[in-house]
Amino acid sequence: MISVNFRASVAVAAMLALGACGGGSGGPGRTPRPPAAPTPTPPPAPTPTPTPPTTFDTGEYRASIGPTSMRALTAYDRGFSGQGVMIGIVDSGIDLQSVEFDNRISPLSRDFAGNGSADDVGGHGTAVAFTAAGRRNGVGTHGAAPQATVLALRTDEPGSCAGADGCQHPDDAIARAVDHAVASGARVINMSLGGSPMSSGLTQAVSRATAAGVVLVISAGNDSEANPDQFAAIATTSAARGQVIIAGSVGVGDLISDFSNRAGTGRQAYLAAVGEGVRAPNENSEPFIWSGTSFAAPQISGAVALLAQAFPNLTGAQIVQLLYTSARDAGPSGTDAIYGRGILDLTRAFEPQGGTSNASTGGAISSGVNGVLGAPMGDASQGSLGAVVLDGFDRAFALELGQSIARAAPSPRFVRSLEGRRITQAGALGPASIALTVASGRDRSNVERLRLANADAVAARTLAGYVAQRLSGADTVALGFGETGTSLGALLKGRAEPAFLVAGDPTRSAGFDAAPDVAFAWRRMVGPVGVTASVERGDALSRRADALAGLRDPWARDPYDRVSLGLDRRWGAFGLSLTGSWMRESETVLGARFSPGVGAANATSWFADMRAGGELGGGWQVSGSMRQGWTLAETRGGVGGGGLIRTAGYALELAHDGGFGLRLSQPLRVESGAIGVLLASEYDYASGVTASSLQRINLTPEGREIALEARYGLALGDGWMDANLFWRRDPGHFAALPDDMGAALRFTIGL
Repeated sequence: MISVNFRASVAVAAMLALGACGGGSGGPGRTPRPPAAPTPTPPPAPTPTPTPPTTFDTGEYRASIGPTSMRALTAYDRGFSGQGVMIGIVDSGIDLQSVEFDNRISPLSRDFAGNGSADDVGGHGTAVAFTAAGRRNGVGTHGAAPQATVLALRTDEPGSCAGADGCQHPDDAIARAVDHAVASGARVINMSLGGSPMSSGLTQAVSRATAAGVVLVISAGNDSEANPDQFAAIATTSAARGQVIIAGSVGVGDLISDFSNRAGTGRQAYLAAVGEGVRAPNENSEPFIWSGTSFAAPQISGAVALLAQAFPNLTGAQIVQLLYTSARDAGPSGTDAIYGRGILDLTRAFEPQGGTSNASTGGAISSGVNGVLGAPMGDASQGSLGAVVLDGFDRAFALELGQSIARAAPSPRFVRSLEGRRITQAGALGPASIALTVASGRDRSNVERLRLANADAVAARTLAGYVAQRLSGADTVALGFGETGTSLGALLKGRAEPAFLVAGDPTRSAGFDAAPDVAFAWRRMVGPVGVTASVERGDALSRRADALAGLRDPWARDPYDRVSLGLDRRWGAFGLSLTGSWMRESETVLGARFSPGVGAANATSWFADMRAGGELGGGWQVSGSMRQGWTLAETRGGVGGGGLIRTAGYALELAHDGGFGLRLSQPLRVESGAIGVLLASEYDYASGVTASSLQRINLTPEGREIALEARYGLALGDGWMDANLFWRRDPGHFAALPDDMGAALRFTIGL
């Protein structure tokens, strides 16, 4: 028979002398049971159980160094105390008359070594049990799980606790105790013991326990050695199944205790908790100060009980992995030979770990950013957007998602219009027109988006970024790269966009940041009426939430398709055009992008555009354009919801043939609308989502951008000079942003 020893050295609390206890021999752990000492001052008589406090951050909590070190207040404030969870304590029994356990000592508590009773005679078992589950009554200190059920499993050999070598625990008694704990429904078994390696019989009992999903916590030993005690080495074997934790000791400053065995060869299963200066009663209800890895172990066992109550879906292996994942790092970064996995931290354990997902659909939900709004949505703010989410351990959490819907920064249109050094070449080849813009940089030359050369843009006859061909007397077609279909259609009409830098025409673009890839336009005159059709494919651009990914490419690119059909006619000096268009975004809503967990909405939009203009005489022209849009957003991935969004934009312009232009405009803006998203609001671990509610992602901004811009251009030698002056209110539809103003002077040489 192999005996397992633990050493206990305690001191009267009033004397504040520290000893050591826990597995192993030598070092602080060899201190024998203290000789008779003056009777300690009796603690005050227990007072009636007080009314539960509205907060658990009390003097009693702050005096309980184990719970404060593990930051258990998070669990307590959420209503978790270990109630209904059984902790098996394999030790010297428990003071059956103690009031510190509020009738929470299980009637299944037993002796397994022939003592005839589970009543403690050595004191160690009672102190360990209190450290794990001592009551909370507003006096002194309390245990880690103050309402857990204690299953006292007495295994000390009769009479051994009175000997010089301290209590002896035969392996066969421990094995029977472990089996009984499993049969009795214990979720965690605490063994503040140490000594020789486990016998095959005890190893098999441990294996049966872990196979049943039970967690075991074993003290590391008190010999100041580099590796855990041999008794705890079971944690690194297949019998453990990842459910046996080796408990090392730290002080309140998170430094490894001098007496504690280090993680060493057991680092993957080693977790540290406070084991120094722990206040707990002995077998006679006398308060003592205890030190040793024996008192780090029940801190961890209590933490297991709290997690088991809070998250009944967790298996034993998941609870252990959660404690490792959430541990505070100490010593060298990561798992190390001193602190192993780190130091017990319940606040982190009660936070979502791993990726979070929609509790109803499994779609990914981020604790950071779950959506980036498009430019037409400006400063749209979110109210409450609550949802039940599951973390990487399938634990349910209530998460407020409103602040995770980010606003897109105002587009720097002015800066973009001045970027780059471009050389433009344009020409004709028979009936075809061809143009190409090449941008040069310091270190490289790129063929960028094909654009209209500035001088030719004013003339409005030579196209850029296209190949255009007249097919017959009535038909003209154009194929463009890096241009919108709307721009190609306008160019086929002989109308080009004046060189405004900020005050754009909302009918000429998608209304959000986009990178057109390819476009095709066709035009035919049917009597006095012009018919223009265009198709376009490109990418909607939204800022990436991932900062590192943004270093490579700051834009997420999602495809869109657009088809337009327009009619135009002139009556002398007056002209009118009407255009209808359809746009399909596969992953976005007017440029806004949302995560799968909140529906990953896409959209179909319909736009109605009108443009009218006329000659005023003397070379002066006036024109106006407006767009009305209706967008139907559809949620996906099993998330119910959707919404109708109404948009609008306009531009008014006064121009002169001499090169002057003045424009007042509002870029495309959401006038009303939101996306409804059906999100889980109640969750039960037995049946899953029990209720859902329709939440609202607001897309309507407070701000309204109004831009006023004047331009003047003239030929200068072989080039063209443009001067621009602008003022803008609520840039990007952000009401809180100050008005901005700017000016630019550009000189372009066309080759």
